[in-house]
Amino acid sequence: MSADSYGLVLLLIIVTYLLSITVDQPVGASVVLAVQIATVWLVLRTARAHRWVRITASVLLVLAAATAISQAFLPEDEGLSSVFVASTVLYAFAPFSIVRDLGEREEVDGEVVLGAIAAYLLIGMFFAFAYRTVAAVQEGPFFGPNGDGAMSDHLFFSFVTLSTTGYGNLVPAANPGQTMAVGEAIFGQLFLVVAVAKVINAWRPRRMREEAGPTPPAER
Repeated sequence: MSADSYGLVLLLIIVTYLLSITVDQPVGASVVLAVQIATVWLVLRTARAHRWVRITASVLLVLAAATAISQAFLPEDEGLSSVFVASTVLYAFAPFSIVRDLGEREEVDGEVVLGAIAAYLLIGMFFAFAYRTVAAVQEGPFFGPNGDGAMSDHLFFSFVTLSTTGYGNLVPAANPGQTMAVGEAIFGQLFLVVAVAKVINAWRPRRMREEAGPTPPAER
């Protein structure tokens, strides 16, 4: 698997999700946060994002690593708030960078399909960080009687909302969380139906492309 493959990106997204839902200690959470930002950095590299975006990702990776070290000596989560904000910004850039890269490709191959799926998952990761950021700065618990929730709770709620499953066991108690949830549900369905479905419908395996031969040039 190539280092610039969306297959590797997709694998790392899954790994960071699994780490996020299994680690809940302050020190471990900050380390997982550093791994998540490193994953976004790889996304931006694979998607050939603009140089200033990649530089910003590198700076935030160093910040996350420094925060992880500080949490080992000061087990407080206050220092993580700024990193959650920065991570939210990065996760906003990541899926759009992938979409831009895929839009510039001339043919729909396996890499494009994997990239579209990765972008969809990154949208869920973005909203999870956004919910976590709101929970850290707003007055009152984000999930009402269920408290602010751990990172695993926000990831669970985000992907349940993104897929419009709607179990209802975790619900934002007030705005802006409620409005963000509505926006995620709408955006997630539009992206899945319009972008991902169109890519998969247009994809043909390499064997089928070779059997079909070269595509004739378009008539002017």
